[in-house]
Amino acid sequence: MKKICLIFVFVLLFLGAWGLFASPRHVNLVTIDGPIGPITARIIDQAIDASVEDSAEALVIELNTPGGLDESMRIITRKILNSGVPQIVYVAPSGSRAASAGVFITLSAHIAAMAPGTNMGSAHPVAIGGQMDSTMAEKVVNDAAAYIRSIANRRGRNEEWAEESVRQSVSATEYEALKLKVIDLVVDNVRALLDSCDGRTVSLPSGEKVLDTKEIEVRRAEISIRDKILQVITNPTIAYILLTLGIWGLFFELSNPGAIFPGIVGGICLILAFFALQSLPINYAGLLLMILALILFILEVKIVSHGALTIGGVISMVLGSLLLFESPLPYMRVSLVVIVTVVAGTALFFLIAIGLALRARKRKVTTGGRGLTGEVGVARTALKPEGDVFIHGEIWKAEADEPVKKGEKVLVTGVEYLTLKVTKHKKQSAENG
Repeated sequence: MKKICLIFVFVLLFLGAWGLFASPRHVNLVTIDGPIGPITARIIDQAIDASVEDSAEALVIELNTPGGLDESMRIITRKILNSGVPQIVYVAPSGSRAASAGVFITLSAHIAAMAPGTNMGSAHPVAIGGQMDSTMAEKVVNDAAAYIRSIANRRGRNEEWAEESVRQSVSATEYEALKLKVIDLVVDNVRALLDSCDGRTVSLPSGEKVLDTKEIEVRRAEISIRDKILQVITNPTIAYILLTLGIWGLFFELSNPGAIFPGIVGGICLILAFFALQSLPINYAGLLLMILALILFILEVKIVSHGALTIGGVISMVLGSLLLFESPLPYMRVSLVVIVTVVAGTALFFLIAIGLALRARKRKVTTGGRGLTGEVGVARTALKPEGDVFIHGEIWKAEADEPVKKGEKVLVTGVEYLTLKVTKHKKQSAENG
C-alpha cells in the first residue's frame, strides 16, 4: 500500500512539474513585408523550424508582397507544404497584396486568409536578368502553371483560377477570392483569424490535426538584426548606393595611399554591395562598366588627360548604372532619379578633384631645392663669398657670386648639396642706388 501511495505521489509531482515548465498554448507570428528573396526565404524557414521546436499550435505568416524571385518562392512553398506545424498565411493589413510569388505562398498554406481591402493575383512569370525567346517563355509559363495547379490541388483550392493567375495574370479582391474558393477566410485582424481557425482540421505529414486556437497566445517572431540589415541592403537602390560608395572609397584610398579610413569604408561597402548583388538580377556588363568607371577616374588623377578620362568615366558610369539591374519589375530596378543624382554627384566631385589636382600641378614648388630657388633671404654674416643667410625661418650655408655685407638681402639662384647659391637682391641694389 505504501508503494502505491509513493508511486501516486511521484506521478502527481511529475505532472505538476511538467505543467509548470511546459510551454503554454501559443501560435507564432512572422511578418513579411516586401519582395520575396533569399533573406525572406530564410526568415520563414527559421520561423517554421522555431515553431516545430517550441510546439506552437500554428505559424501565422502575415504577408504583403509585390512578388519576387522564383527560386526563393519555391523554397518557401516547399517548406510550407512539408511543415509539421499548421501554416496560416494572412494577407494583411488592409491595403496589402499577395502578388506574383505571393500567390503561390498563399495557396500553399493550410489556411489562407485575407484582410478587408486586400488583393491577390498576377502570378504570370517574368524574365529577370535577361530576355527569353518565345519557346523558353512558354516553357516557363507552363512550368509555373503546373506548379500552382499542383499546390491548389494539394490544398483543395480553385485550380482553374490559380492557373489563370499565371497564364492571364488575373487578380481578385478578398471577397472575390473567398467566393472563388481561392482562400478560406476574410477577417479583420489576427485575433479574429485565430478564433475563426479554431476547430478546423488540417492535414500534416504526420496526419490530421484539429486546431485549438480560441483565445490562444500570440508570439511575434523577432527578425534578427542581421536579417534586417540583409533585407535592407538587398534592395536594388541600396545595393547601387553601396556599390557607388565603395567606388568612391577605393578612389580616395588609391589616390591618397595611407588615408586608411576611406579604404576601410569603401571595402565594407563593396563587400555588402557584392553580397546584395548575388541575390539580385544583375547584368555583369553593367557591373564591369561601373568598375571601368572607377579605373578611368583613378587614371585621371595620375595622367594629365585634360578631362578626357573623366568624361569616359562618367559615360561608363551612366551606362553601367542603367544596365546594372535587368528586370521589368519596378521593385527590382534602381530609380532613374537615384541614378541621375548619384552620377551627377560623382561627376561633379571628380571634376572638382581633378581641377584641384591640375591647380596643384601648376603651383610653384615650395619645398626642397626647387622651392628655395628664387626666394629672398638676409645675410646673417658677410659673404666673402661664403657665410650664413636667414631664409624660410632657417639658417643656411650660402655662397655668393660677389661680396655681400651682413644684413643685406640676397636672392637664391640655386642649391648645391646643402649650400645655397646666392646673389645680391637687385631690387635692393636699385633702391640703395
